[in-house]
This record gives sequence, C-alpha cells and structure tokens, in this order.
Amino acid sequence: MKRYVIERLLRSLISIFLVTTVVYAIVFTMVPRNLIFKQDPNYNKMIKTPDSKANYENTVYERMGYIDYYNTKELQEKAAKFDKSVTTAGTAKNEKIYKDYIKSIGNGWTLHRFENKEFYATREIPLYERVYKFYANLIVIDHPWRIHDSSNPKLERYVRFENDKSVGWALTGSGTEHKYLIYFNGEFPYIHQNIVTFNLGTSYPTYANIPVLQVITQGQGRTISKDVTFPTGVTKSSPINIYTRTYKSPKNADSRDKANFGNDPYTNTLNNYADPSMISNSFVIGVIGVIISYIIGLPLGMLMARYKDGWFDTLSTASITFMLALPSVATIYIIRYIGSSLFGLPDSFPLLGASSPSSYVLPALILGILSVPRIVVWFRRYLVDQQGSDYVRFARAKGLSEVEISRHHLFKNAMVPIVSGIPGSILLAITGATLTETIFAFPGMGKMLIDSIKAANNSMVVGLTFIFTVLSILSLLIGDLLMTVIDPRIKLAGKGGK
Repeated sequence: MKRYVIERLLRSLISIFLVTTVVYAIVFTMVPRNLIFKQDPNYNKMIKTPDSKANYENTVYERMGYIDYYNTKELQEKAAKFDKSVTTAGTAKNEKIYKDYIKSIGNGWTLHRFENKEFYATREIPLYERVYKFYANLIVIDHPWRIHDSSNPKLERYVRFENDKSVGWALTGSGTEHKYLIYFNGEFPYIHQNIVTFNLGTSYPTYANIPVLQVITQGQGRTISKDVTFPTGVTKSSPINIYTRTYKSPKNADSRDKANFGNDPYTNTLNNYADPSMISNSFVIGVIGVIISYIIGLPLGMLMARYKDGWFDTLSTASITFMLALPSVATIYIIRYIGSSLFGLPDSFPLLGASSPSSYVLPALILGILSVPRIVVWFRRYLVDQQGSDYVRFARAKGLSEVEISRHHLFKNAMVPIVSGIPGSILLAITGATLTETIFAFPGMGKMLIDSIKAANNSMVVGLTFIFTVLSILSLLIGDLLMTVIDPRIKLAGKGGK
C-alpha cells in the first residue's frame, strides 16, 4: 500500500507538471498579449499620452512575466554603475552610454526611446525561463527570516504558540510574512495554516493586482463589520478580518494602524465579506449536485437492472439515451425555465444573492440531473454483468428472492465502485459547472474560468488549471483508497508492489 501511494503521488506530480506546463505554454505564447488590456479602464484613458501608455504596457507585461523592464529612472540607476556621468536626458552622449551598457549585460536586452526622447530597456523572457520561475516560486514557505526590512532592524524573529488577544490560541510568528501561521475558527475548514501557501501569480486585468489564490478563496460582495478585538485590547466593530494580518513596514504605518495595533508591525489585513468565496460556492453546489445525482441515479439503475428488458427498463433506457443526446445547454435552460416559472425559484443568482438558499437550488439541481444519465448507465451495466456471476446463481439456488439478492449481494458489491467514483463526481460537478455558473451568473470557479479566458486573464487561467488538475488527481487517489476501506480484500498493490 505504501509503495503504491508513493508511486501514485510521483506519477501525479508528473501529470500536474505536464498539464500545467502545456496550458502555461499555450496561454502565454498563442494568446496575443495585447488582449489583456481590453478590459482595463486605466489603459483606455492613456490614448493621448503615448509615453505613459508605453510605460504602463511594459509595467504590466513585466508583472505578468512576459518581459524584464527598466523604466527611465531604473535604467539610469543601472547604467550609472557602468558610467557615473549618465543622466536621464535623451542626449546622444547618454544614448551611447546606454548602448554600451546594454551591450555589456547582453542576455537579450534592447534599448528603446519614449517620444520625449528618454530611454528605457526591455528583455523578452524566454518561455522556458518563465515556466521555471512559475514553478520556482510556486510553493511559498513562511519562516521567521522571511521579512527583511532595513527600516525595522530590531524586528523580533520567532515562532511560538500563544494565547493571542485577537484570535485566541494560535501559532504566531514574527519575522514571518503572516502573523498567524496556524489558527482555529468557526469557518470551513476550521483549522487554517499559512506556513505553506501557493503563489499562482497575480490576477490581471480582472481583480487587478490581487493574487490568484486570494481571488478564489476570499469572500465576495459587500464588506461586513463584526466585533474585532485588536492587539491593543480594544474591541470595536470593524470590517477587518483579523486572521489575515501580514507584515507592514512601520515607516508606512498610519495613525489608524497605531490606534488598532500599537507597535505591532503586522497591520496589513483583508476585509470580511457578506458572500462566500468562489471556491465555497462551487463546492456547495458541487456536493449537493452529486448527492442529487446518486439519490436519483442509483435506485433508477437498480430498478432497470432488476427488470431488465421489461417495459420499465426499455422506457428508462430511451429516456436516458435522450438525455445523453440532448445538449447540456438545452437541459440547463429547460430546468431553469421550469424552476422559475412553476416554482418561483430565481433564474439568476444575483436576484437574491448568497443570503438566500433558493439561489443555490437550480444550479445544484441542474448539476445533479446532468450527472444522472452517466450514473444510471454505468450502474445498470455493472449490476447486469453481476447478475450472471457465480455468487448470484448460488444465492438463487439457496432460494433467495431477487429483492434479497439485489439488496444484500449486488448492491453491497456495487458499493465498491460507487465509493470509488464519488470524489471524482464531486470534482466533476465543481469543475464542470462552467456552463451552469455562466448562465446563472453564479460566482464560482467554473464561471471564473470562462470570464478569465474572455478577459485574457492568463495568470488566472493557469492558476485555475493547476487547481483543477491537482484536485482531479487527488480525487482519483482518494477514490482508490476508499475502495480498500469498503472492501479490505482489495489490494492496490500486489506482491512486490506491482
């Protein structure tokens, strides 16, 4: 078992690497990079200021990993180490110095000029270098020597458990990026950690300059205020999420920071939001959808197998075949129309928002119904195959009824592949909800993927692909392990680990 799990994890890592790398290469080479400015309002205001526009473009390209960029000031500071007489003026003398400097550093750098004659330099980053940087910075480990702030040389450095005034017992740090490395609260998944995190890049142009993982996991909608106890001991109503405290240089602190946090430099925080995060929303409708699909699909598949070739099986098979042939978008619109017209359910999530449970009913129901045909076909086929097995014939010979055989033998054995497929079904419902979430304007990860593709938000596309790939492979592993729990006779690895 141990060898199987280790080998499976190694193969999984290779699969994650290959899938993410291929998507990264496609997105960052085949998608025209200028498309990222289509939905950037700041960019569209710079039409009449070409120098500012060029500087803005290069700054964004640098942030997204397309290029290395030295603006006029940065280039002058770099070149001054080569020749101290250089200035930012667009003179012939400076041009010669800059060209000599660019030539000396090589590595693909190119000198350019703004319309005001000042200079700047860029370097196209090769794809292999970009991919390397992505994986090199993917896993971030927080530790007491992570923060280096010359303006705060006396910063303490420690990691310890303590009863913090603001959050209670927690593993806290100083010199770390996050104040709370491990903490506990009443929000899913209840135990939280900031020791190991993922850096999936920065979102742009939608949710501009916010880390991809933060976009997916933070709340949505309007901010809400709660009673918060600050490190100074003062409790007051505030939208601040005290658990998200990160380091902020004291030189940038303002009077409000001093009033709330005293001399503690961990004053950067996020807000509390009224609505759940994208990943929470997708998880909710995904899990409910899977429950619905199995509640409908398993009994229906069992009845079809029980009365094989009868009128019920024939009629059900025809219905299932029709559902499989019907485009998903048609199924979604039919259920949406029936639910809104006959039962008064909202046909768009924003109508009532996350505060109303009815907003989740139709999206979850649709995800469940879309999965029913696959479950019914698979389960019926499995039971029909098993009906001819030796143990079933032996049970009939003993005088057991067909109901008893189905209940005590067929269904019990069928539980093994059922349990194996549940994690994958949940993931399929979450990641495959792109169409449903888009039609309902549902704020989940599936809709976010579609929106990111349309907006050329390349970092978000790669980040979501990475998350979906990891969850897919993890669900397959969990499914295999669950099979051994249900039926200990199953061995995932034979003798010698093969």
